[in-house]
Amino acid sequence: MNIFDFAMEKEKLSEDYYRKLAGKTSNKGLKNIFSMLADQEARHYETVSKMKENTPVQVSQTTVLSDAKKVFIKMRETAEEFKFDINQLDLYKKAQDIEEKSRDFYLGKAKEVKEEFQKEAFRKLAEQEKKHYFLLDNIIEFASRPESWLENAEWYHLDEY
Repeated sequence: MNIFDFAMEKEKLSEDYYRKLAGKTSNKGLKNIFSMLADQEARHYETVSKMKENTPVQVSQTTVLSDAKKVFIKMRETAEEFKFDINQLDLYKKAQDIEEKSRDFYLGKAKEVKEEFQKEAFRKLAEQEKKHYFLLDNIIEFASRPESWLENAEWYHLDEY
């Protein structure tokens, strides 16, 4: 299996995993965030698919962090009660691990490919996976202490990352 097929497979698995997480949570805000992450992974799949065909691609900037920040603001305003169990935290940590491995994979492949547009695309994909990791870190923290986390200003910097 070549690196593009492998990357496409990883992106499809990540998309499916986020859709699964969205389906498992009763929290509308988290459902929305996981759906956004799934959509991002689907775009990554399309990007890598074009790269496989040696088609120059532009990896667009992601707004997932600023979009997630808006969701968190809305969640705070609704004052919804949040309940998470240990299994959910484990699922979120697994997603975070997947993002870290994807980032490392893309950084490694950026050094291996010959075409400059592929190097740049892999670096940008790695950067987006890093942002996903950061967002998941915030979700894990939120799930660990939802009420105090939303009241704290920690998450206000999501769009600056």
